[in-house]
Amino acid sequence: MEIGKNYTVEITVEEKDTALAVGSGALLVLATPRMIALMEEAAMKSVSSDLSEGDTTVGTLMNVSHVKATPVGAKVTARAELTGVEGRKLTFEVKAYQGETLIGEGTHERFVVNIERFMSKLG
Repeated sequence: MEIGKNYTVEITVEEKDTALAVGSGALLVLATPRMIALMEEAAMKSVSSDLSEGDTTVGTLMNVSHVKATPVGAKVTARAELTGVEGRKLTFEVKAYQGETLIGEGTHERFVVNIERFMSKLG
């Protein structure tokens, strides 16, 4: 996997994406857990084409700040860029924007796992 690989996802904030709807707050603004999910999606998709057949990535650490509220109806983009590869551990810089305005940023770690082996360990 190549350092600098990146991917961007975009949504229009709907009521189902709000803090009130997901139970993380009482306001009709983009929920922090929803912002984090977008960041994870961007990270996962940024490297998915580089994985061996039968492998995927799983999120293991998210360290982000949510610095600005975003209303229902606004467009949000989340971008992840691969900044480190140590064996199976992948590190990403993640950012989310409403237009040009930064609404969240941080770091995210994922691990490459074999799907069959990973699922066989659940129980």
